[in-house]
Amino acid sequence: MTHSATSPLAIIGGGPAGLMAAEAACAAGLTVDLYDAMGSVGRKFLLAGKGGLNLTHAEPPARFAERYGPREREIQRWLDAFDADALRAWARGLGVETFAGSSGRVFPTDLKAAPLLRSWLRRLRESGVTFHMHHRWLGWQAHDTLHFATPQGERAVPAKAVIFALGGASWPQLGSNGGWVKPLQEVGVDIAPLQPANCGFELAWSEYLSSRFGGAPLKPVVAHWIDRDGAAHSRQGEFVLSEYGIEGSLIYAIGAELREQIAARGEAMLKLDLVPGYTQPVLAERLAVPRGKHSIGDWLRRRAGLDPAKCALVFELTDKPTLADPLALAAQLKALPLRLRAPRPVAEAISTAGGVRLEALDENLMLRQRPGVFCAGEMLDWEAPTGGYLLTACFASGLIAGRGAARWLRA
Repeated sequence: MTHSATSPLAIIGGGPAGLMAAEAACAAGLTVDLYDAMGSVGRKFLLAGKGGLNLTHAEPPARFAERYGPREREIQRWLDAFDADALRAWARGLGVETFAGSSGRVFPTDLKAAPLLRSWLRRLRESGVTFHMHHRWLGWQAHDTLHFATPQGERAVPAKAVIFALGGASWPQLGSNGGWVKPLQEVGVDIAPLQPANCGFELAWSEYLSSRFGGAPLKPVVAHWIDRDGAAHSRQGEFVLSEYGIEGSLIYAIGAELREQIAARGEAMLKLDLVPGYTQPVLAERLAVPRGKHSIGDWLRRRAGLDPAKCALVFELTDKPTLADPLALAAQLKALPLRLRAPRPVAEAISTAGGVRLEALDENLMLRQRPGVFCAGEMLDWEAPTGGYLLTACFASGLIAGRGAARWLRA
């Protein structure tokens, strides 16, 4: 096993949180060694760029912070250090202008991740960051000696401080596979179980629906649900029918609640309003007009404005007596029941819930019981819907950990 000279600061993980931690530490005067298991850094960041790279969101700060649910208070403190405006200014400093789309989501003007990442890595190297690729962290050899697997064999790296930014367990083929959980638990770090977030949910579709309408969008719809405390909620948006069930932005936005309901009850119930443009009485009146020779599908298209995917969903979940009764059918179209059986596996999810509990960290994101060890990014126990909130919090947490490590080393 080879040994290396002591590094003041080792950062393990080359996603947005790790790279931002490196930038913050360099700005504070440190030299930084950054290690990553893959052959290049920023792989999941580049994958996000295939959809246009939704960097952040332009909504008001108070509303922005609410997106982090139970962790709103803790993440608000991260955003106080680096918020959406700061992220856009940072991108501008790398030569990348941004714009807010009609939904408020913020993108680079060229809708690409690669130019931003290239410019950032160039600046990091010029600042004194040394990158070590194909270094998979295995744990500690001694209290301050990191243990890596490399193509040349195992390697021991003494480090005065370390920042872990190892991601969650979603998209493991890009590097974040949750392999850090066991070595951290072995030294007593409190970790909430990793679970899928921003993921699809499974339903028992017929072969006809899954094969004919897998990938079909449903829009607009309103989802209604009852939370664990018995309070009623509703949210308008759109999602996609998939071969296994449902997925998409509306489902991701309420996914944490659905996941918790399934864990508690074995299923989650959603009721869908397929025709938000009509009240139930008006809809019943429109459907009560004699349909003559029109098929029920054609009639739903003409009188209720349903497209083929919505019609297929109605036929999938509605019995014949209800289809024949305009009053009952109107009620069904305004509250179509979906029984969700399970979230999709964490490896398929966009992001991960669970991780190192924030209560185990101080305000600098240093582990209380292991001084000099910091954690940042998606490996922490928080979650957020898609829309730029995930990336913003990853950047912000990296900045805090990088500054915190620099202060700790100086002290």
